[in-house]
Amino acid sequence: MAEALVIKGLSKRFGGLRAVQDVSFTVQENETVALIGPNGAGKTTSFHLITGFHRPDSGSVLAFGHEVVGLKPHDVCALGMARTFQVAKPFGAMTVLANVMTGAFLRDRHIAAAQKKAREAIEFVGLGAKEQTPAKDLTTIDQRRLEMARALATQPRILLLDEVMAGLNPAEIDQAVALVKKLSASGLTIVIVEHVMRAIMAVARHIVVLDHGQKIAEGAPKEIVENPEVIRAYLGSYVHPPAPGDAHA
Repeated sequence: MAEALVIKGLSKRFGGLRAVQDVSFTVQENETVALIGPNGAGKTTSFHLITGFHRPDSGSVLAFGHEVVGLKPHDVCALGMARTFQVAKPFGAMTVLANVMTGAFLRDRHIAAAQKKAREAIEFVGLGAKEQTPAKDLTTIDQRRLEMARALATQPRILLLDEVMAGLNPAEIDQAVALVKKLSASGLTIVIVEHVMRAIMAVARHIVVLDHGQKIAEGAPKEIVENPEVIRAYLGSYVHPPAPGDAHA
């Protein structure tokens, strides 16, 4: 299996804060890797560094063998790496179709071709019936779907998903898990940041754990949930849920 994404020694400091420190991991082609850890661990900052929104102080990011450090976000996207954002910010007054076409225009400036690609992405994520709906009128889960569709319309090979299940109810989380699995089955390489551990356990082949900007563990899901350091730093309530009637539950 080929290496899709290779992160080596990634570091970033904001003033006196070490947001990310010497983080390294590799994502194989068509693999789904989860990046987990407590709030403030450096997960989203890592996404910003990987996709060109921040420049690292040191380190390397190789996407299919191409160094992307120093490239602008749109150039990183043109190389085949797209992302969603923790807070969905669609063009509210524009329709779902128009929103997704903004992504499709990366590869094709012809309106008919961009519209075709956008419709394919919209259908893939399950928003086909709402392509003429203004984005501001979508539910939370449909805004997440729209974020994914806009990223898919850029025709990525690597897709970074930043907390796409935040704010969803259990039934919606199940729908989101099914969609991530569908994305993986289509051949995409996926890196996902998520706090919903049952979702991570369902979709990830490999997990990287950050705490205070540093990698503290990585491995298969079963190894991670049994790792004492990960349990201490992050997974305590997931691995050892409170007993029924516990006053602190």
